[in-house]
Amino acid sequence: MSENQHYYPPPLVCSKKVFDFQQRSYCMGILNCTPDSFSDGGDYADVERAVARGVELAEEGADILDIGGESTRPGAEPVSVEEELQRVVPVIQELSNRIDVPISIDTTKAAVARAAIEAGAEVINDISALRFDPEMIEVAASFSVPVVLMHMQGTPRTMQQHIQYGDIMNDIEAFFEERIAAAIAGGIAQDRIIVDPGIGFGKSIDHDNFAIINRLKELQRHGRPVLVGPSRKAFIGKLLDKEVTAREEGTAAAVALSVYNGAHIVRVHTVHAMCMVMRVADAVLREQRAAGD
Repeated sequence: MSENQHYYPPPLVCSKKVFDFQQRSYCMGILNCTPDSFSDGGDYADVERAVARGVELAEEGADILDIGGESTRPGAEPVSVEEELQRVVPVIQELSNRIDVPISIDTTKAAVARAAIEAGAEVINDISALRFDPEMIEVAASFSVPVVLMHMQGTPRTMQQHIQYGDIMNDIEAFFEERIAAAIAGGIAQDRIIVDPGIGFGKSIDHDNFAIINRLKELQRHGRPVLVGPSRKAFIGKLLDKEVTAREEGTAAAVALSVYNGAHIVRVHTVHAMCMVMRVADAVLREQRAAGD
């Protein structure tokens, strides 16, 4: 198919939901159980508040709830497995019994992913694309859960240092080709894989993130759902000269353009507002598709 056409990957199945990308795009709500995340660090570090926020996000329309216990902001310090487990497992256990949407665990650690899935999570969202922990592929394969492979140069501590690409989308595509092959070789089914170009992760604020959103359709050659996470990122803040909590209008524009240009899942902080944005973008795509038929 032409790269100018919108690609609809096959449905992605979780026990609580089937994601039919021919019908619409899907919203992943962010729940950071951390004291130091860039946008809402400390707001939901307490289990009770985190659970209440998770329920709220589900009620606002989140299709997936992405729970993380370690900040991945630029320069973030890593935390121990024990600390991360203490932050996320009680929240996942409680929410898995209270909400009817799949829970994703945002982690690079196999032990955390395993415990989270045993507690009720159904998706692994790994910003390292299964590279940081050699046991992560085995965990994902053994549970047969969907896995998000994200592109990033370096680590959260170093990713904004010495940013260098040839052609950014060619580099990202080559990365995914290698990581998808590694995942499949390790026993992860191809239909369990989601790709994320890693907006804000080792990308220049002035150019790279805008180029990715503009060229998202180029990722469709991998045949997998594309996830993007532009919400409140620094590239929006710099362009509009806005602090983190004042970037919603810019986020809305990035979300709409991402969906229009090929994103199937969008990871956001403000679920209710961005779900409405995505509905409008989906309506335009439906009209485009009907006109093409």
